[in-house]
Amino acid sequence: MRTRLSRRTTIGYLDALAVALQPQGWRFVKFYRPEEFPTPLPMLWVHAGFSKEVGIVVSVRATPGGTWGYYETLRGRQGYLCPCGDAKSAAEQIDLFLKHQMFPSTW
Repeated sequence: MRTRLSRRTTIGYLDALAVALQPQGWRFVKFYRPEEFPTPLPMLWVHAGFSKEVGIVVSVRATPGGTWGYYETLRGRQGYLCPCGDAKSAAEQIDLFLKHQMFPSTW
């Protein structure tokens, strides 16, 4: 419930992640506006510009103890990536994940 009521907080964390991902060359699409993309959770789709098949959709969820975490949206609670507040670490983890999608032998 806290996740759905704190839209501004989740968008702030996703914006910080987008800023951290930008220097690595990944493209992203922000699905924040409910009138354009009606979903209860704001999401950030991170992808390789030349291949839209290579990508990950990230959301922010409330975690126990009043903290927040980045999650791979399609995997729900099992898709935990890292705590919010450390966008650089989340960006590094997403970068490795996407590089593995493009080049499976790099894992």
